[in-house]
Amino acid sequence: MNRHVTIIAEAGVNHNGSRARALELVDAAAEAGADMVKFQTFKADKLASARAAKAAYQQRNAPGDPTQLDMLRALELSDEDHEALIARCEARSITFLSTPFDPGSLDLLAHRFHLATIKLGSGELTNGPLLLQAAQTGRKLIVSTGMGDLTEVEDALAVLAFGFTGAAAPSREAFQSAFTSSAGQAALKEKVTLLHCTTEYPTPLTDINLAAMDTLRQRFGLAVGFSDHSEGIVVAIAAAARGATVIEKHFTLDRNLPGPDHKASVEPADLKAMVQGIRAVELACGDGIKVARPSETANKTVARKVIVAARDIAQGQVIGADDITILRAGAGLSPMAYWDVVGSRAPRATSAGEPLEP
Repeated sequence: MNRHVTIIAEAGVNHNGSRARALELVDAAAEAGADMVKFQTFKADKLASARAAKAAYQQRNAPGDPTQLDMLRALELSDEDHEALIARCEARSITFLSTPFDPGSLDLLAHRFHLATIKLGSGELTNGPLLLQAAQTGRKLIVSTGMGDLTEVEDALAVLAFGFTGAAAPSREAFQSAFTSSAGQAALKEKVTLLHCTTEYPTPLTDINLAAMDTLRQRFGLAVGFSDHSEGIVVAIAAAARGATVIEKHFTLDRNLPGPDHKASVEPADLKAMVQGIRAVELACGDGIKVARPSETANKTVARKVIVAARDIAQGQVIGADDITILRAGAGLSPMAYWDVVGSRAPRATSAGEPLEP
């Protein structure tokens, strides 16, 4: 059975603080055929201090804001904005998703807006308290692992396993015990999808490392996807072919808009092309059973060769190697029977150029 790759159109903060633009992003994601459209939910002063420096890509793409905090304040979505976006998503039959960056925002998404799934960004991979709170909501979690190594991913999963199942006081020992327990492992398999990710915008091809998806899958036995920050759509489609169950991709209405993420995003036409490419890959990946497919079965008698009489063969004659040849000639005896035929007696007469009958 063909798998379905969940495609998340990452609007993020590409609304630039405008509700009208955010609603346009919902429409564009729906028209592109994405399964989900994702935003970011935060209170700037709960996310960054006044001392927090901007990343190099933020300095390049949002040079007008002196600090990260100034930049973030202009990108907040209000509770009313969320309500409007959720309503638009329902009207356009696309799932609303968001990434919380602070405890209040997580509580808002889980308990006021009742999101069935929460996306946790790469920056929260080592944020134990927020990971614990997220697991305690009981929601399904999509967890990005950018900037992380396997030890950090395991530590994060241990906190989540405890949050899903634990009744004791939280501690590193309790987290590890939950992670190694059958109940903890079952909860992780049911509720967590890991996303391989490289946290650079845009990501150089040499740093994408799609093979790390295999490593995560083999190490933790969980569903694995890919959060793509590369330019273009080729890598996202390749990740789908490699077995990603979720693909997340930043998109914008216009890459020339001011703001930190527009330059590393695709525009709606490319988002639609990416979705179409991933859907084609889903069909092409198939079920993994190696048999002749319906479309090729009729070509067997055309493309495959059979054993053919090189000259007239009389009934009862001992068939020698010079009496037969192997040619395309329609239905007949498979060349795999060649060694059975040579030295045997012909069961019937066969004229030169005729296939031997099975």
